[in-house]
Amino acid sequence: MTKKFRRRPKDKKTGLPKVYLSGAKNKAAKAAEIKKTAAAYRRGERVDLKAISKFRVSQDGTKKKKKRKK
Repeated sequence: MTKKFRRRPKDKKTGLPKVYLSGAKNKAAKAAEIKKTAAAYRRGERVDLKAISKFRVSQDGTKKKKKRKK
């Protein structure tokens, strides 16, 4: 028996779950990147994980503060 997942509330503009876009600086850019990556994966193309990771970190709304050495 397969596990059933709860339905997530979707974003009206993009159609993606709101959870995926929460905390992003630019929600439209993040949604476009997620959709582009998903389409490439479905087509069987090579997916550049390093570039994806770099983009998603740049979209992160919370930045960690640097610690000062005393």
